Amino acid sequence: VSKQVLEQVLRELQPLCTSEQQFLQEFFQLGCDSVELQALEVSVSAVVPSQLIPDLSHGLVWFLRPEEATAQLLSEIFSCLEPELRAFLGICSKVHPLGCLQVLVTLSDFVFGTWGSSSAAPSSFLRTLLGNVLLLAKSNFNKCIGTLCKEMEEAKAPSRRRGGILPCVSHFQELVAVSEEVFRTSRRRGELDKAQLRLASSVLSSISGLSSANLGVNTDLVMMENFHHIHNFLCQKNIPCLEGKKREAKQRSREHMEKFVTTFLGQPLEGLNHFFEGVKARLAQGVKEEEVSFQLAYSKQELRKVIEKYPGKEVKRALEALYRKIHKHLSPEENLLPEVWQAMEQEFIRQYREFEELIQRCYVGSGIALEFTMEDLLSYFSSITVSN
Repeated sequence: VSKQVLEQVLRELQPLCTSEQQFLQEFFQLGCDSVELQALEVSVSAVVPSQLIPDLSHGLVWFLRPEEATAQLLSEIFSCLEPELRAFLGICSKVHPLGCLQVLVTLSDFVFGTWGSSSAAPSSFLRTLLGNVLLLAKSNFNKCIGTLCKEMEEAKAPSRRRGGILPCVSHFQELVAVSEEVFRTSRRRGELDKAQLRLASSVLSSISGLSSANLGVNTDLVMMENFHHIHNFLCQKNIPCLEGKKREAKQRSREHMEKFVTTFLGQPLEGLNHFFEGVKARLAQGVKEEEVSFQLAYSKQELRKVIEKYPGKEVKRALEALYRKIHKHLSPEENLLPEVWQAMEQEFIRQYREFEELIQRCYVGSGIALEFTMEDLLSYFSSITVSN
């Protein structure tokens, strides 16, 4: 509604101001040279009582400067125009949070689109007036974006039992979608590009600032899903100015997926992880590989005890429980389960190879081996994927 009203106002103002300016220039002969204008001023003063032109010296300056004289006369004739337009901009901002965006687009299109047309060029007075109002529209828009950015940065994640898309992310999507629709036919995106960059920076910052104290689930899980969601959204929108933010969202999603995977993988083989972390710590401290097995806590006997706790059936059972847990926490909307499960498999294989390597290096000739093979491990993951 505000767009239609403003467009109607501008369409009616343009011919009105142009015709008024032309009349003033023709009637007062404001296009003449200075000598003719001085003669005109004298002739006018001879027939017009002095009390009607009390500031004659100021009037003479007008005559000697035709453009300024015209502008001054039009300013007095249309003295209420700029205040009324400014008041209208204020109303638009109050009616809708992004009403200032629509006003900015409408004014910009009128100013920069129509002024280039010689057939419908507005008066210099209207050009100046709308230029002032456009500056106000830009200021209002920047203030609005600043407020929205602050709201997103300070937004607290609601307590939740599982992952999901945060309100600030949904709000960001809405703002981008609305602004893109408003600017769909506009030829000037400068202000919008800067605003969208600010909004994207704020929403990414808001996600990064999440605290585990405010969440009922793993923080890395929530960050992973929300960064992934923003990346997908920006891929769909294909907005050039946000290409950098799209890549940043993708990178952060991967980082938190790795952390999420590592955190959850500590559970299925917790005893093996703990034992071999200790072995690596001894090697880092300078203990020779062939001497590790002589450490009481890392002897061959202790290693066999740990390995016995993880037969193939137990590992498969632990992986099935892990899959159910991941499925429970991931939000179905993002469809990240296949990707996360594949990352789990790759990390599990990496750990398996690391365990085998440490056994071969530090327990040479002992005949000790894990109770499940690489082929077994791959078949566990495959069967779990197929059955689900």
